[in-house]
Amino acid sequence: MLEDGRRFDGEACGATGTVTGEVCFNTSMTGYQEILTDPSYHGQIVCLTTAEVGIYGVAPEDSESLGAQVAGFAVRRLSEHFSSWRGRQTVGSWLVEQGVVAVEGLDTRALTRHLRVRGAMRGALTSDPSASDDDLLARARSSAGVVGQEFATAVSRREEETFGGPPEMAGWYDLALRPPVARDGAPHVVLLDYGCKTNIARHLAARGCRVTLLPATAPASRILELEPDGVLLSNGPGDPAACVDIVEEIRRLLGRVPLGAICLGHQLLALACGARTEKLPFGHRGANHPVLDLNRRRVFVTSQNHGFTVSRESLDEAGLEMTQVSLNDGTVEGFRHRVLPVVSVQYHPEASPGPHDAHDDFFDHFLDLVEGARREAALGES
Repeated sequence: MLEDGRRFDGEACGATGTVTGEVCFNTSMTGYQEILTDPSYHGQIVCLTTAEVGIYGVAPEDSESLGAQVAGFAVRRLSEHFSSWRGRQTVGSWLVEQGVVAVEGLDTRALTRHLRVRGAMRGALTSDPSASDDDLLARARSSAGVVGQEFATAVSRREEETFGGPPEMAGWYDLALRPPVARDGAPHVVLLDYGCKTNIARHLAARGCRVTLLPATAPASRILELEPDGVLLSNGPGDPAACVDIVEEIRRLLGRVPLGAICLGHQLLALACGARTEKLPFGHRGANHPVLDLNRRRVFVTSQNHGFTVSRESLDEAGLEMTQVSLNDGTVEGFRHRVLPVVSVQYHPEASPGPHDAHDDFFDHFLDLVEGARREAALGES
């Protein structure tokens, strides 16, 4: 039941119960497990537009966090069997284990088109056939949604953790697809966890970085105390403008250390520089979003998952310059600071799911900034 009174019916296929959240759609044809475990979906009921979900099952190593993150899940058809040698269980059984209320058999095309016209909106999803329309509508309209909500600290880790670099420091990186690269003098990157996907850390470690993962609430003083060569701001859920304390700590890092940012981190960094953010009608969620690099005139096909964007009109007054733009709607997909060592993108260069077009472009660019700062520091010392 959507907050405007539109109702969609199907069959329960996950855990039992009633949940509320912002209802949104994702156009990815694969990667359902990565979507379900992406902390950026905290507080959202996700509808997948692909016709059938679950044909390759669930594999533990494909999760982007320690468990399911979505508030609810809606699909056209959920496969009862899977055919991949990597699969360990069906999506249906996994949804029950994870406590995710889910529905199949509803008209996902109609739901998507409705949201595409009216915009993402709050909704209620229930497995209870006796629930009345009035009750569900009241639940939908009284739910918090995501506007004005600071969810980053809710999904963030609570403790510091270091991994990567020499093999004995692998730690949390044990889930990685590739082993850490042992390297003398490896750059030290602090990765701030606002809802960080596992694959971001994998990319840093695979490039030989020693990574310290910090909670979203980490103050700038603690970050600088660790003497990082660079700081990367992760993806995450919620309204960036509600993260007032986090933005203030990021502001204290400007000019002190090279900064990189992805998705929510990109929006938080823009706010710290003095730009503004705004809500998109229905967001960008899928694995086929074209992005144009304005300097090289190169197009990347990217994976995206966000409901807010950085205001183009506010970039100039914040000392920022747009470097990449969405070819779908002209929104900001990347920016740089005119003076400070900053690289920031709205999309997910680490993908999972999605194309790999932007893998090297972003991470190599960020590490180039890090290495440049290290060389300058070494020259200063000499």
